[in-house]
Amino acid sequence: MKKNIVFILLVVFAIPSIIFSQEVKKSFSIGETVTISSKILSQDRILNIYLPEGYTKNDSIPYPVIYLLDGSITEDFLHVTGLVQFFNLQLGMPKTIVVGIANGDRKHDFTFPTEIADLKKEYPTTGGSEKFIRFIEEELQPFIANNYKISDKKYLLGQSLGGLLATEILFKKTELFTHYFIISPSLWWDDQSLLHNASNYLSKIKKPVYVYLAVGEEHNIMVKDTKTLASELKKHPNNIVSNFIFFPKENHTTILHNSLYQAFLLEFPYKEQK
Repeated sequence: MKKNIVFILLVVFAIPSIIFSQEVKKSFSIGETVTISSKILSQDRILNIYLPEGYTKNDSIPYPVIYLLDGSITEDFLHVTGLVQFFNLQLGMPKTIVVGIANGDRKHDFTFPTEIADLKKEYPTTGGSEKFIRFIEEELQPFIANNYKISDKKYLLGQSLGGLLATEILFKKTELFTHYFIISPSLWWDDQSLLHNASNYLSKIKKPVYVYLAVGEEHNIMVKDTKTLASELKKHPNNIVSNFIFFPKENHTTILHNSLYQAFLLEFPYKEQK
């Protein structure tokens, strides 16, 4: 009897080790990381690229692209791609490629030059947005078009200084994107010089464009400037379709995820299944 009990115990305790020894592990991937060499920026730049399930370059259907500023793995790339996947699965958003542009020096890339002494002292590396915009237009977008099956629908998403850059591109190179998602833009930069010229820039936009603006309970200047930009956009209804949402329960740290959820919800509203 004792021998039988010992045998049973040996079998019982041996089973888990047998099971675990048969585990199969596979790598998990949602896309690819690509490094491209930029002649304009004189440096290599890392792109994190989300490819939707079933993506193939030979697909008959082209894919919209979201270009994400602050697109490093440790920044906004993962949670933005999560929202994209959720909206595709649940709310009818088309399968979409996300191109996360990993940062080098975002203060340099996302700002235009200033002559304000205090800003130059506090942010000594700033002033590189003109080259960065050229990089997007002349190197990044052609690379994506040549290597992926994409449609004409192109989104740009930027927050804070990224929102400042997105606004500058909207004003100066509107045609680079069809949709602009601008969150908590740092329009205070250079004593609000970009915002002061908003009317002049916006009046020159001829091709229809969509702009989504959002701001939370943040610095008074940021809230005021974003609301001013929203008002300026509404003065040009023939060529600019825009939405503005104020998020009183969100701050500069928490606003991006919820505001992007609402932006997608405006484009792909929930419809009750019948």
